[in-house]
Amino acid sequence: MTAEARAGHQQGPSLLYAVKQVELAVRARLDELLRGTGITTPQWTALTVLARREGQTSAELARNAFVSAQAMGDLVAALERGRWITRSPDPTHGRRLLIGLSDEGRALLAQVAPGAAEVEERMLDGLDADDRSALRALLNRCRTNLVR
Repeated sequence: MTAEARAGHQQGPSLLYAVKQVELAVRARLDELLRGTGITTPQWTALTVLARREGQTSAELARNAFVSAQAMGDLVAALERGRWITRSPDPTHGRRLLIGLSDEGRALLAQVAPGAAEVEERMLDGLDADDRSALRALLNRCRTNLVR
């Protein structure tokens, strides 16, 4: 059966629609979780990216946190005002500033981590370890397919 024929015989919404619905549901849960912490979901995402790899430029952080470079400028300014990040000159390139987590940023991530884990656990409810591993691998493959 051709791809066009399969697309015409789909049951339910397209995978694109389903992925978007999951994204929106996750976003709503994270917005709820972060209410009262002083940060937004995009800011939290940027902090989690920095927790995995410190010392990124604003442009690198924008790519890794899924926002435009312009939006990242505003995010970085807000995170710096909240004292959740640090910025320091790149020792190998004097004109670049590298962004890292501050102690306050690490504390905020630690505070939010249990709730974020609950959101993920709720999303994965009913999936065993093999299903979870397969889902992670398949989603990573889909992302890779779209960014190459």
